[in-house]
Amino acid sequence: MSSLQQTLSHYPYRLILGSASPRRQELLRGLGFNFEVSPTHADESFPPHLQAQDIPLYLAEVKSAAFSRPLQENELLITSDTVVWCNQKIYNKPTDDEDAIRMLSELGGHMHEVFTAVCLRSAHKQVLFYDTAKVFFKTFRREELEYYIQTCKPFDKAGSYGVQDWLGYTGIEKIEGSFYTVMGLPVKKLYEALLAFV
Repeated sequence: MSSLQQTLSHYPYRLILGSASPRRQELLRGLGFNFEVSPTHADESFPPHLQAQDIPLYLAEVKSAAFSRPLQENELLITSDTVVWCNQKIYNKPTDDEDAIRMLSELGGHMHEVFTAVCLRSAHKQVLFYDTAKVFFKTFRREELEYYIQTCKPFDKAGSYGVQDWLGYTGIEKIEGSFYTVMGLPVKKLYEALLAFV
């Protein structure tokens, strides 16, 4: 067994992912760490003065604080939040079909930023960080948006879209930054932060 295999398989903390997101679970699994899933349930409202990356940094910390019990000495909780930001405005999860079409129509033909923040917390220590990526969308036809919303139902996604699904395939002209940050977890930064945490 290589030294890295030993580090990953015998990581000194028992990792807990505080998220129900299958995308975040897939990405963390891909890093090679063992972990358990225990979603937190937090109020995701935020103070109106917060902007851009400060919003997901705040919400990642709020999600961490909402964990259901005190952490044990050997446990490390991972929580995360992703927001879409365009023209000094946040695009959260859509409330219904028309809200999703409105968001995507506004994002279409423009560059927007995706901020994903992560909170790592043990019984004695907390680390907060974020990553950003720029996404350039084509201009969408309404029939494309209607098809996408009916087939992919992106109601659990910030900005009403998933980079890894149909709208990402057909609508993204380019990305500046990490694809995985747009998907919901800045895995390179997370990997480095986990190794540095011990």
